[in-house]
Amino acid sequence: MEEATDEEVQCLLPLVSAQRREQALRYKHTFGQFCCLKSWLLLQQLIGEVEDFEYNEHGKPFLPNEPFFSISHCKEGIAVAIDDHPIGIDIEAIRHADDDLIARTMNELEQSKIKNQKSKIESDREFTRLWTQKEAIVKAQGVGIQSFEQLQTIIDNRESNIETFEKEKYIYSIAYGKLCSISAKVQTTEL
Repeated sequence: MEEATDEEVQCLLPLVSAQRREQALRYKHTFGQFCCLKSWLLLQQLIGEVEDFEYNEHGKPFLPNEPFFSISHCKEGIAVAIDDHPIGIDIEAIRHADDDLIARTMNELEQSKIKNQKSKIESDREFTRLWTQKEAIVKAQGVGIQSFEQLQTIIDNRESNIETFEKEKYIYSIAYGKLCSISAKVQTTEL
């Protein structure tokens, strides 16, 4: 994406609630501010006017009396998902992970899957695919990342179904409850 500008952020600020404006302006960089605002506008496209949100005990935002939602953004895109049941979404630009990060966040089987790919780009894709799945699961659970040990076992111990999609420059995964069929509405946009 071309860098977001201060002018773009200023144009988006009046379109969201005061609470979301405050949250967006906490980001130090213009790009983070832009993504925070744009993702909220995508959520509004899916469910209509969005009021202020609350937070659960782990810091996950939710809307009282509204569907469950999950928001994610990276330098390549923004993803938003809503459903009548807990849902998590994560979007990441395909990127290289060093051996230390792989060892801390992936179990032995996952490490093997990453290292046994035919090329570096395929290894990067596999790491990103697994990472988005892990992030989507913890978002659906409403707990966030708590430890490296949690990350190493989260896919094996999940209570969620996962769907993963790949675009040219990014991968996103959606996690939703085992007993739910995927009826979620998902909106993505490339940056």
